[in-house]
Amino acid sequence: MNFLLTFPTTCAAVYLLRKPIKRWPVVFYLCAIALDTLYLASGFIVLPRWLWGILVELVQRCELALALFAIVMLIGCLDSTSRLHRRLSPIRGELSIIAWILAMSHVTVYAVSYLPRLLSTNNLDENIVVSMAVALILLALLTVLGITSLNVLKRIMTATTWNRAQRLSYVFFGLVFYHLAFILAPAALHGGIAAQRSLLVYTALFGAYTILRIAKAIGNGHARRQPRVTQVHQPDCLFDPDEKATA
Repeated sequence: MNFLLTFPTTCAAVYLLRKPIKRWPVVFYLCAIALDTLYLASGFIVLPRWLWGILVELVQRCELALALFAIVMLIGCLDSTSRLHRRLSPIRGELSIIAWILAMSHVTVYAVSYLPRLLSTNNLDENIVVSMAVALILLALLTVLGITSLNVLKRIMTATTWNRAQRLSYVFFGLVFYHLAFILAPAALHGGIAAQRSLLVYTALFGAYTILRIAKAIGNGHARRQPRVTQVHQPDCLFDPDEKATA
């Protein structure tokens, strides 16, 4: 299961590169675009086998984008007073934009492959229809979340509007799991070992996030019932509506 390697490696890279990501985000956006471009170009040029294998895992299967999205969501589960949260929360917006860019090539390739079959009136496969419908919803949510991650828009949006937009991240993350499970379940049910392992790993990841997020929500609810101390929040965190500064 390659995601078992991709996710911890990405976590380590994000932590080590957190300062450069914050200082020079455009460099990382360009690197993501270059990775997408190289993957798309591989359909027309011959690449070394090892490089093609890496691109398939990280870009075609969307593992790198998923790892980054998972990190963004999990940061929101951390105690806001913890050292790890303070170090990583300032780059959540940048990480989400990088993941957004990387996910676009995945969307492009599969849209080109499946849309003609979806538009055909002959022998429509119900699984393909459901999968594409979920994928289109994910694309719409991804577009909204990606656009509202841009600093130029975050500065002009009101806190209420930003919060409402960012709450879509919960729907997005839930549908990502449904999308993965829907794709892997048939092979897993027919005894596919790789599919079973993948489904187990993704279930553990999304299950852990759900438990942590609920725990934080309960903790926040308890904290709101306590006497409040006025604090100043910086509205630079993404995918966590509770952390957006109020207007």
